[in-house]
Amino acid sequence: MSFTVTVQPSGKTFTVSRDEPILAAAIRQGVGLPYGCRDGACGSCKCRLLEGRVIHGAHQVKALSPAEEDAGLMLTCQAAPQTDIVLEARMVPGAGEFPVRKLPCRVISIDKPAPDVAIVQLQLPANDPLQYRAGQYIEFILRDGSRRSYSMANSPLTIREKPAVELHIRHLPGGKFTDQVFSTLKEKDILRAEGPFGSFFLRDDTSGEDKPIILLASGTGFAPIKAIIEDMDINGSTRRATLYWGARSRADLYMHEWAEAAAARMPNLRYIPVLSEPKSEDGWTGRTGFVHHAVMHDHPNLMQHQVYACGAPIMVESAERDFVARCGLPDDEFYADSFTSEADKHGA
Repeated sequence: MSFTVTVQPSGKTFTVSRDEPILAAAIRQGVGLPYGCRDGACGSCKCRLLEGRVIHGAHQVKALSPAEEDAGLMLTCQAAPQTDIVLEARMVPGAGEFPVRKLPCRVISIDKPAPDVAIVQLQLPANDPLQYRAGQYIEFILRDGSRRSYSMANSPLTIREKPAVELHIRHLPGGKFTDQVFSTLKEKDILRAEGPFGSFFLRDDTSGEDKPIILLASGTGFAPIKAIIEDMDINGSTRRATLYWGARSRADLYMHEWAEAAAARMPNLRYIPVLSEPKSEDGWTGRTGFVHHAVMHDHPNLMQHQVYACGAPIMVESAERDFVARCGLPDDEFYADSFTSEADKHGA
């Protein structure tokens, strides 16, 4: 049995099987709904149920509270329809542009620019290259069927010359996949991946005013931001952008020189690193504190900006709350990719 989903205000329709999550059906049919983790942890796919009935699977309270559910909100990644439904959600042009595919990837290199960060280069099939938008992610399919998600850190435009993707992987001790990356994974190993996924990528400024962009990253949340910057650089974008990269110590800014070089090369890009816990041996003379506070200090009025935030859930949540409430950022101009770990997803 299948049901019809109608998305308002666009009027877009698609079909969903009775026990299938709405988002899974949308992705399969190339329908561009907003989403992030696909696991009920980040809340990026939250929308309003206007008509019909759904059953929710397991999800985090921070992603959808009981009060929000009672008020008619839902998570498309965890909600399965029981009737035809009508939902209210912003369509994301380009989110379903490229088909989701399974593909083998061969490890080209593994570099460790910081003790707990690995930059992994993966070779893709040359005769059938992966298509994606800068900011999207792939999922590795592990032997037991579990999955781990990582954003591409290079622009898709670079694949034209070299069919490879770059991933930035932080070591989480005890992590099923990251322990492997930091111990046994080696060059020429084959991994299975599926993608592209995600609706985190640069939006066209429909206002026609070329709104300036705030690119906000913490830790390895820098990866999709790097892909976006690379994309802007290759495309010759003239939009003004400021990169704020937050980390604990200087060593955690694992591609600091790359960001400095990009800002020096791109006349419309500024780079502002911020350390929350600089060490005395760092000799740090730059900005300190919470990275989103640095944005608020520099931009007390964000009414005419777009913000793209990626990294730890606490940073993303705090930035969205404070930018909207205290700096006047329109809530529909905050785009985020919250890096939820497996512990985050399961409420650990």
